[in-house]
Amino acid sequence: MSETRSDGDLLRAVAADGDRRAFEELYRRFAPWLTARLRGRCADPGIVDDVVQETFLAVWRGTAVYREDGDVAGWLWRIGSRRLVDALRGDGARGRLRQVLARLRHREEASAEDRVLAGVEHGDLAGALVRLSPELRAVLQATVVDGLTTHEAAVLLGIPPGTVKTRAMRARKQLREALA
Repeated sequence: MSETRSDGDLLRAVAADGDRRAFEELYRRFAPWLTARLRGRCADPGIVDDVVQETFLAVWRGTAVYREDGDVAGWLWRIGSRRLVDALRGDGARGRLRQVLARLRHREEASAEDRVLAGVEHGDLAGALVRLSPELRAVLQATVVDGLTTHEAAVLLGIPPGTVKTRAMRARKQLREALA
């Protein structure tokens, strides 16, 4: 019976030796999870599949460097979520999004974005966000935009979960005061 290697052991084997079996095991462990998480952020399964593939290619090629003290899932999520943002900013993804939006535009109801922007002036919100410290903005990015849990955000940002909660509370308070 073979011994199950830890996630960190698998990553070290991939990075140091180009161990294909370790890479395959890492992929089997995390690709379905990463795919599900990314599909929560992007409705286009083609983009999601491309991003998952690019994430694991970065691991295989060694262009993404794992810090020994971090959580492997959080590290892979950070790579995947950043690659998703890059993909959505790209012309190919932008064109696909425009097509999807064009099909949905035939309805006369206002989009969620339009409803939010009607309630809050975009410039005020943008200004309030810019005035937040980088630490507070990073916590909002991780918890609100990326949808990470407090624990996942703590792993991603390299800070304790209690600090994530405190910074999120301070950021919300500062935004409320700035927008009032």
